[in-house]
Amino acid sequence: MNEINQPPQMPPAVNNSAQLGDDPAERVPITGVVSAMEAILRQPRRVMFQFREPGAGKVIGALMLIAVVCSLIYGVILGSFSGGDQWWAAPVKACVGLLVSAVICLPSLYIFASLGGSKARLTEIVGLVAGLLALLAVLLIGFAPVAWLFSQSTESVVWMGLLHLLFCLIATMFGVRFLKNGFFHSEAKSSAAFNTWAIIFLLVLLQMSTALRPLLGTASTFLPQEKKFFLSHWIDSMEPDR
Repeated sequence: MNEINQPPQMPPAVNNSAQLGDDPAERVPITGVVSAMEAILRQPRRVMFQFREPGAGKVIGALMLIAVVCSLIYGVILGSFSGGDQWWAAPVKACVGLLVSAVICLPSLYIFASLGGSKARLTEIVGLVAGLLALLAVLLIGFAPVAWLFSQSTESVVWMGLLHLLFCLIATMFGVRFLKNGFFHSEAKSSAAFNTWAIIFLLVLLQMSTALRPLLGTASTFLPQEKKFFLSHWIDSMEPDR
């Protein structure tokens, strides 16, 4: 009778702290761009494991290609707001800004990871940054139809800027979360250094968007002639006569 009345047992919880590669699915090689895109969205641990394998360079290359292509496509959506030269200028700026921000922040990430006790090699750090960029760019593509709809139905640069900023922040949040999980699996003893780097990376992205302005709207030159802090640029853009 006791056995009959015994409630059903719950399945064991998934152990998020398991070592990379413990699951056989994580050891399946990533071949090609499509495989890399599916893995970064559905099996991020599989991507992290591949960074430790001999063929890590091919995976990193695939992720970087994803980041470049997706950022160029999203840049076209940015350029569709004003048209003209922005059809080509906005994609170039969006792609270059994303890649340059990553290059600028890469040395500090390696240093902070080392200070945090991480055992990740430089190749793994580069791979994690490539994964961050790829995931960020893919998520922006997911927002692209919404951004395009608003770009064709409003003439407000301010509101379109806020909308794109919101999409960028959401995409960056997921990309940083991927990087943080990789940081955890590299046996880092403290997350304080990584959290500091995440703030720095976000600030660099925001400043890069100002340094490469305009991403929306038009200007007489490809790059601005005046230096501005991004907060100052935002405040000036919200003035009625702008």
